[in-house]
Amino acid sequence: MKLLKLLGIIIAIVVLVALGSGLYINFAKPNVGDAPTLNVSKDSVSIERGRYLANHVTVCIDCHSQRDWSTFSGPVIPGTEGGGGEAFDKKMGFPGNIYATNLTPATLSSWTDGEIYRAITSGVGKDGHALFPVMGYPRFGKMSKDDIESIIAYIRTLQPVKSEIPKSELDFPVSLLNKLSPQAPNHQVRPSPADTVLYGGYLANAAGCVDCHSQQDKGKIVAGTEFGGGMEFKQPAGIIRAPNITMDKTSGIGNWNSDLFVAKFKVYADSSYKPQKLNPHELNSPMPWKMYSGMTEQDLKAIYSYLKSIKPIANKIEVRTYTK
Repeated sequence: MKLLKLLGIIIAIVVLVALGSGLYINFAKPNVGDAPTLNVSKDSVSIERGRYLANHVTVCIDCHSQRDWSTFSGPVIPGTEGGGGEAFDKKMGFPGNIYATNLTPATLSSWTDGEIYRAITSGVGKDGHALFPVMGYPRFGKMSKDDIESIIAYIRTLQPVKSEIPKSELDFPVSLLNKLSPQAPNHQVRPSPADTVLYGGYLANAAGCVDCHSQQDKGKIVAGTEFGGGMEFKQPAGIIRAPNITMDKTSGIGNWNSDLFVAKFKVYADSSYKPQKLNPHELNSPMPWKMYSGMTEQDLKAIYSYLKSIKPIANKIEVRTYTK
């Protein structure tokens, strides 16, 4: 009887600790501080820098627009730029149904620059709720503060798009644990383009290359798989996986030179390029090739230099698996 009583006490303590921890997380998190007082410069240089980043490097406009998934690489549907609504849902393997928000003045005109900054760099919305990190705030918080302010300056110039965006909903316990995700930014100075490896690493972080070109478990990158490919994208016709972009000569891109790497992107920027229509039984590339193709050759070569500097991973990826 004493043993049962002791066991009951232990169980009660465990339950109380778990309940207390849950209540603490639910009501005390996220806690990255108030949105700062910020008035970003709206000069033409800042706006153009932000335009370049948002469309071709961080590709904010890719996720926060409607994409035509009947066409290769899902190009943005003209007129929806920044209007939000792109779904990241259970059918794709996400722990809930997440919808990209409207970035145009139709929504953000009521936000201060500081509130937008906090959302981009720390993952906390205007009302204080935690954003799900399919939005790349963990890496945006590592960019230079100047670059983030340029993105804010640019999205302020977007044409207003009126759109009804469903409310994002996460499954339990992710809905609770997600409140631990937001973190204060840790900005770095943008490296000199002359240091191609360091600058390329900066760009690779901003572009989110590692997010897709790695294996993930429960939304977290599996340590040791960075850039080695393997993230799965579930589609009606099957599964498509991100390839290995390390310099392994057998399973990665070790046989590519920088010119071939640049050409792989720039073909989609050619004026003669016409996106291919796909049938419903084909797998589509989630990679926004058209957007990334707008990066300068210098920046693409810097990313290549960075990829050359990291450890090659031998990991043969079956890119496409058809189930239908």
